[in-house]
This record gives sequence, structure tokens and C-alpha cells, in this order.
Amino acid sequence: MEKKIENKINDKNSSLSLENREKLVLSGVIEVISFDSQKIDLTTELGNLSIKGQELKMNKLDVKNGDVIINGNIDSMIYSGKEVKKSKESIINRLFK
Repeated sequence: MEKKIENKINDKNSSLSLENREKLVLSGVIEVISFDSQKIDLTTELGNLSIKGQELKMNKLDVKNGDVIINGNIDSMIYSGKEVKKSKESIINRLFK
């Protein structure tokens, strides 16, 4: 029986492309922390990202590849934190600590 060994390279790549302040294309997304029509919080390979605006909608969410497309009126995008902590706990467990 043949064993396949898969080598994974942690590339910490992330890209952000904003078109006319209406369409935001992101890659390198690890987790969606929270979202509503005015604010979306994400964890990316390069830190936490907070997106604020009006009528925000996630049109594409591909967790496997880390791709997200957000449409709406985007007012601001703010990165916070340089190191990303990957937690195996769910968001519910983290809220009730």
C-alpha cells in the first residue's frame, strides 16, 4: 500500500482589491468572525481585518481557498494585529469564557 505525503507550505499571502468602493475582493481569509450590513470582521493571514460600510453583502465565501467577495458601499478597512492566533475553539466558546 502506497502512502502519499502531502507537504504544505504556509505562505501567509493575502491580497485586497477594491473596485470603485463597491466591490472588495480578498484572499488569504482564514475565518469570518462576524458580519452584518454595516460591519464585517475577518481573520486573514496578515491579521484581523474590519470592514465598515453600508449595505455590505458577502457574495462569495470560499473557506477552503480563503477567498471572499464583498459588495456594498465600503467606507473603511482597518487591519489590527500582526500575529494571527489560530484557535480550535468555536466563537461561542470564546464568547462565554
